[in-house]
Amino acid sequence: METSRTQPVPARDLVGHDTDDAVGADARLKRQVPPSVDVMLKWPSVAVLEAEFGRVPVVEGLRAIAAAIRGGALAADEGAVAAAVAADLRARFARSQKRVFNLTGTVLHTNLGRALIAEEAIASAVEAMRNATTLEYELDAGQRGERDRHIEGWLIGLTGAEAVCAVNNNAAAVLLVLSALARGKDVIVSRGELVEIGGSFRIPDIMREAGCRLVEVGTTNRTHLADYERAIGPETALIMKVHCSNYAIKGFTKTVGIGELAGLGRERGLPVIEDLGSGTLIDLRRYGLPNEPTAAASIKAGADIVTFSGDKLLGGPQAGFIAGRQDLVSRIAKHPMKRALRLDKIRLAAIEATLKLYADPDRLREKLPTIRLLSRPADDIAAAAERLLPALEPHLPAGVVAGIVPCQSQIGSGALPLDLMPSFAISFAAKQPRGSGAKLEALAAKLRALPVPVIGRLADGRLWLDLRCLEPYDERLFAEQFTALPA
Repeated sequence: METSRTQPVPARDLVGHDTDDAVGADARLKRQVPPSVDVMLKWPSVAVLEAEFGRVPVVEGLRAIAAAIRGGALAADEGAVAAAVAADLRARFARSQKRVFNLTGTVLHTNLGRALIAEEAIASAVEAMRNATTLEYELDAGQRGERDRHIEGWLIGLTGAEAVCAVNNNAAAVLLVLSALARGKDVIVSRGELVEIGGSFRIPDIMREAGCRLVEVGTTNRTHLADYERAIGPETALIMKVHCSNYAIKGFTKTVGIGELAGLGRERGLPVIEDLGSGTLIDLRRYGLPNEPTAAASIKAGADIVTFSGDKLLGGPQAGFIAGRQDLVSRIAKHPMKRALRLDKIRLAAIEATLKLYADPDRLREKLPTIRLLSRPADDIAAAAERLLPALEPHLPAGVVAGIVPCQSQIGSGALPLDLMPSFAISFAAKQPRGSGAKLEALAAKLRALPVPVIGRLADGRLWLDLRCLEPYDERLFAEQFTALPA
């Protein structure tokens, strides 16, 4: 008796043509046999992808597609295969960091990259990326040099310090200073200054990692100079002051200024260091902004070492600076950890270009995005809102209304937490209270799904888009995106 055999499938079946009205679409797909990878590579629409992404990624994608065809999930025709491979490759090769519109109302938003970089700094960084540079090479002497020299002169001039070195952020600067100057010794800090910043970075933890012992003095709300005096002992290496940049204690309070601590340090032969956290190089009041301690003021008051950030109020790329006495900075720079924390040529180039902008304070607002955005007049922001609202309203989801509402922006990144700047937002609200939270969350998700995601904030039953950080040249792109807002 002849055994039953499976009959060959006609070629037309492979591309999904009907062969038997009694056979459903799913059954037809399951009978498909994919073409070989070599055959699919020769299809014109696939060859275009190879030119764009390279042969290996396309082959990998085709192999996955072949499995999908066998499983009946995809038709075995050129159009379907090319579309599926293209979608897979574009998803795989998309940039993981995407440009966004920061309309949160926080200018220096840590999660969104903090300071925007000046065009001069961008150009300098690009030049350093494209070419070999004199990162650690002295042209005059024809021998190895020191990389921090590219920014040291500018920072000395701007802070009044005797010497400066740089690392990859301010947390690293604090860690390096403590490791180099106080390992195995005591460091005195006011209890009210044992701060925690973003990412659970805590002063007591960093001291522990640096190998020094924390000696707390005073209370949470009041610390006196006498508290520091009583705590000094034979194992004391440093007196440390931490600028409480991300919170404030109001009411019955007392702190000891850096000048008083510096005097005590000189009297007892102890270095006094101040961690400014964000820190700034200039008096921000000239731009109508709240006062923030400057590195120069701390040095002038007698601090032996000052640490501060490069990517916050300073307006440059991520970095941490250590400025102060020549002998102490030299010890710090020679510490083995310095090499692990050092900056590369790209960031050094961008920092140098940023610092040069400070030589001309009258044009700093024009040149430095951080200062420009922080000092942007509220009237300008309101005018932008008036221009944009009519373009957005026709494309809003059903049940949602928008209006222009005054609001308050904040600096962010732990700087001046109580000082807010008047601003204006386009604010979205649900027409009906019932289900309003879900409607606004859905709208926020749609805004995040736009080609250039729009990041706002949900608060007080509204979705707020604070326009402080929307530059005039971006208004058209921002408005045009709303025409493609998902339904």
